[in-house]
Amino acid sequence: MSLPQNTNQLLHSGSSLFIDGRFRSADTGRTREITCPGTGEHVATVSEGTGADSERAIAAARASFDSGVWTSVPAPQRGDFLLRVAARLLERQEEFARAEALDTGKRMYEARLDIQDIADSFSYFGKLSGQEPGRVVDAGDANVVSRIVYEPVGVVSMITPWNYPLLQAAWKIAPALAAGCSFILKPAELTPSTAILMMDVLQELGLPAGVANLVTGAGSAVGPALSAHRDVDMVSFTGGLATGRVIAAAAAGTVKKVALELGGKNPNVIFADADFDAAVDNALNGAFVHSGQVCSAGARLVVEESIAEAFVDELVRRARLIRLGGPFDENAETGPLISAAHLAKVDAYVQAGIAEGARLRCGGRKATNQDGKDLESGHFYLPTILDRVTGTMSVAREEAFGPTLTVETFRTEAQAVAIGNDTDYGLAGAVWTRDAGRAQRVAGALRHGTVWINDFHPYLPQAEWGGFGQSGVGRELGPTGLAEYQEAKHIYQNLDPQVTGWFEDQAQAQDKDS
Repeated sequence: MSLPQNTNQLLHSGSSLFIDGRFRSADTGRTREITCPGTGEHVATVSEGTGADSERAIAAARASFDSGVWTSVPAPQRGDFLLRVAARLLERQEEFARAEALDTGKRMYEARLDIQDIADSFSYFGKLSGQEPGRVVDAGDANVVSRIVYEPVGVVSMITPWNYPLLQAAWKIAPALAAGCSFILKPAELTPSTAILMMDVLQELGLPAGVANLVTGAGSAVGPALSAHRDVDMVSFTGGLATGRVIAAAAAGTVKKVALELGGKNPNVIFADADFDAAVDNALNGAFVHSGQVCSAGARLVVEESIAEAFVDELVRRARLIRLGGPFDENAETGPLISAAHLAKVDAYVQAGIAEGARLRCGGRKATNQDGKDLESGHFYLPTILDRVTGTMSVAREEAFGPTLTVETFRTEAQAVAIGNDTDYGLAGAVWTRDAGRAQRVAGALRHGTVWINDFHPYLPQAEWGGFGQSGVGRELGPTGLAEYQEAKHIYQNLDPQVTGWFEDQAQAQDKDS
């Protein structure tokens, strides 16, 4: 399925960097070819940026911020701009969805939902902008006016992942613009297309030059400056734990603000009294939507021992029926992994679990053919279930980021909570039970940033998103998501200044004595 002509021009020009209000080529002129992981077809030719390109983008963002060209725009007007962005995204929804589907291999149905969610995020922060005017502090003195104001943090580097390319970027761009920041966006090198199109929208709608900047290319080349540069005031990163640690260390040199969302190992706790059919269906959704390439995937099933055999048997039966296919296969229910390298990583994770004693119930290999459908050209991995897993195994502790589900069992509520919390991460989890009291107890006891009761995966733009432990630092979405891009300032005004007399004026005292 082809893209509109204007989109093709943007994505095949080899000039995908957006710096100081215009598209341009990389400093070296080098480009990168983007291919669809579902079909292997060519998608785009984009600039392969360098550290010098990052420096230029930082300088443009710094200059725009220091000039006040965006910070001086009243917050309600910045909010109106975000609402126009949301409307334009919906007008171009099909175009953006195609570009997202081709980059990631996900189904067009899912890509369309993503663009709707992205528009909703811009709408939320557009409406929120200007609603926090600050507050007056009672200083206990009628001659003092003491107030708290919220100002933009400054220049923000945004480094985003490949699984939800534009959605994760929007969760950063929208609140940053609402706050009055300038930014440099560095999308994942495998999925840059919708970030390029987003710059086109921002330019089209009249965002001042230098406020939004885009650098495409490998993280090793363009990332260091974005994390360490003294003219960057904040780094917001979504991605893997190892990279997050590197970014946090680089940012520490200038003690800049850092926001990190680093994934999770998310427990889905099923009690025996849960609605069996709904719990099975949602366990499949939690583990296998987007082939498990979701930071909040319910990849760790924790099921009460008395129903475990029947529950897992039904899961296995249903998992074997999941239809794989590329983005424009209308019969597909889930898509490919992002790359051959990532498929190899997922397979190594599964084989390590088997070697440690986990039992493979289904999947566990690359899919090349399904019901006569040739899948050889894509990076498809069969939905995989491993049971007889214990908390010491690598598959119970490491994030696979693929279509894998591990099964652990418990007998008591306390054991369920202990297993759910036995992780270095703490992003999300769920509890399934008909007992309202138990549901609230377990939800309260689980140390995860989001806990669903009798559901899995929904999120709301108005509700904070982020994790405990090594799942990261800070929150996205909700009022706190806006506050991440702001600094609180206390302004104290004395309306009747007086001499304090704290330190005696010795010369004046001597004059009086003489």
